Amino acid sequence: WDWRAAANSSGGLVYFTSVSRCKAAGAAPGSSSGKTPYQRCSSQDSLDEQAMVDYFKEVEIIQRSGDKLSDVYVHVVLCSSEGEQEEAWLMEAGLATLFDESASDGEDSIALLSTLTRTQAAAVERRVETLKQTLRKRNKPYSVPDVREIFKPASQSKVRAHIRPRIRGGADAETDINLEVSFSEQALTYKEGLKVTQPQNEADDRLPDFRVSQDKTGQTRVGDLSAEDMKKVRRLVLIEMSALFDTCGIEVKAHKALKVRVRESGLFGVSLSTLLEQDQRRIPGTKVPLILQHLMSHIEEQGLDTEGVLRIPGAATRVKAVCHELEHKFYEGVFPWQSLKQHDAASLLKLFIRELPYPLLTVEYFSAFTSVLKLPTKKQQLQALNLLVLLLPEPNRDTLKALLEFFQRVTDHKDRNKMTLNNVAVVMAPNIFMCKGFRSKISEQQEFAMATGTANIVRLLVRYQNLLWTIPKFVLNQVRKHNMENQRKMHRDRAVKKLLKKMAYDRERASDKQEKNTEAEGGFMRVQAPQFSKVSMAVQLTEDLKASDVLTHFLSQERSPSVKREDLCLYEMGGNIKERCLDEETYITALLELNPSAEWVIKSVQH
Repeated sequence: WDWRAAANSSGGLVYFTSVSRCKAAGAAPGSSSGKTPYQRCSSQDSLDEQAMVDYFKEVEIIQRSGDKLSDVYVHVVLCSSEGEQEEAWLMEAGLATLFDESASDGEDSIALLSTLTRTQAAAVERRVETLKQTLRKRNKPYSVPDVREIFKPASQSKVRAHIRPRIRGGADAETDINLEVSFSEQALTYKEGLKVTQPQNEADDRLPDFRVSQDKTGQTRVGDLSAEDMKKVRRLVLIEMSALFDTCGIEVKAHKALKVRVRESGLFGVSLSTLLEQDQRRIPGTKVPLILQHLMSHIEEQGLDTEGVLRIPGAATRVKAVCHELEHKFYEGVFPWQSLKQHDAASLLKLFIRELPYPLLTVEYFSAFTSVLKLPTKKQQLQALNLLVLLLPEPNRDTLKALLEFFQRVTDHKDRNKMTLNNVAVVMAPNIFMCKGFRSKISEQQEFAMATGTANIVRLLVRYQNLLWTIPKFVLNQVRKHNMENQRKMHRDRAVKKLLKKMAYDRERASDKQEKNTEAEGGFMRVQAPQFSKVSMAVQLTEDLKASDVLTHFLSQERSPSVKREDLCLYEMGGNIKERCLDEETYITALLELNPSAEWVIKSVQH
């Protein structure tokens, strides 16, 4: 049998409930025989036989543990009623006004729609049309507008002319990540080029070394933007992610969680949001649960050279006892960490992930994560993961980042601990993907396929984590356009009185602006630093001036000895962006062309 075909026919969501199928196929977990654990497909998988034996050993360990440490139950169901999925999607995308005239975000929706690419517009159009047909079937009055009115030919032609991608050919094109053109548009160009291939699987050392071309306006990472602009990013990313799957002909089923019973305090079996509320009362600004931080630190302190550091389980009875002890002593600061064995700590870390009442990858996007490998190329799979990471709620995204960084540090010691990227992936995949609430009866063939698939997803997350927290430039440009559209609308609709007031205010600032413009025309930029003793300075503009040069110039003049370079960031503020912490490799003149009305502020950043 071909596991790839099985993966494509699978329902996408699996709760691995038995290892009997593994045993029936000859891969008895715990067996030390050299027999092939399951029939190999004609093309050699990167996750070899021994790796998959380790996977099902981990499944068996999980099932033996029982995980009945917390009284938690969350039921997960499909958004099954007709139109429910489309309504939920449009609301999350900030487009509720397209089916509900009473929605309060009408003007903002129009601004958002004006930024969409061809494939993004098609994704919205598809869902609006489906909802319209659903409401018509129900014989209910509806206010869904005609899609032809939403996407008029004139505006579509303008979008097509603007975003039609020109993608380089050659070997480099296979490993270059283009962040300037919509991923779904790139996928459409690939599809139209008839380059149809099956998903490829490669060993650790054969995963492509993807690279992002240097952008003179600087890369933008999660955390660099204001909350207001990140809200726009999330809406655009949802539309783009759906457009990418639509373009590749992949249907992703939406799920929702029905909360039945969830613990409201403690460490294990508690939601991330509740855990962080507890932790932030003790240490303000905490972004990753303290218990998880302590477990990872303890494992590292005892040495990452230990063979099988994440693979070999701790003693089940001892792990359960330590878990109860942590619940009572952790926040009191009296837990005896020095007596905690390293393999027990690793088992507790995995237990923490499994016991989360809602999946780390969320109920809403769990199906999308498991569908990533259906995309035809590694590059498209990576692009989809990039979008999905950006869609995760902040607590989930920060926790996932901490875990992936930890897994990378484990693999950095693979020569001694024997934990390669594949080993870490197969051991951690069942802990991440065996989630409470998901139940699915599937065939033996599908179970093996999903086992390999989920391990491969973890491989990609660990291997390419440095790329996944990047906000693509095309999304940021859409945010800029969205902001400009909102500003134009605000200025058009403002009452005369407010206009007059603004005009008076503008006149008061005219001299300041004139001074700034004169500086810019004279080859200088004005940099503000209100938090520091050097509150303002002029910096000469050159073609090669980078954000790093501005910070160096500032530090040479700042009198306070407590100011450290790593604590500073040059911010682009105003114009077509609310606030953006600049990558130190940003070329200022290139950014000025993109946002000529921006002001420049140096601020300290919170790590």
